[in-house]
Amino acid sequence: MSTNSETLMIRDDMIRLGQALKLANVVEDGVDARDVITAGEVQVNGTTETRRGRQLFADDVITLAQLDLDVVIETE
Repeated sequence: MSTNSETLMIRDDMIRLGQALKLANVVEDGVDARDVITAGEVQVNGTTETRRGRQLFADDVITLAQLDLDVVIETE
């Protein structure tokens, strides 16, 4: 099974999981984010995460379906 990997650039030092999924355009809105998270379809650093408000930091990896999102802080 192959996995696609993408970089998710954030401006601050932290982002919440639901916001990250919306920013990455893998969900349409907050309702979709809540649905996939509470259904257990999202992993953070290899562990299933069911909290939409989970705080993510640089080097965290979000996995949804066959997509890995690597969280990176944008530098100026």
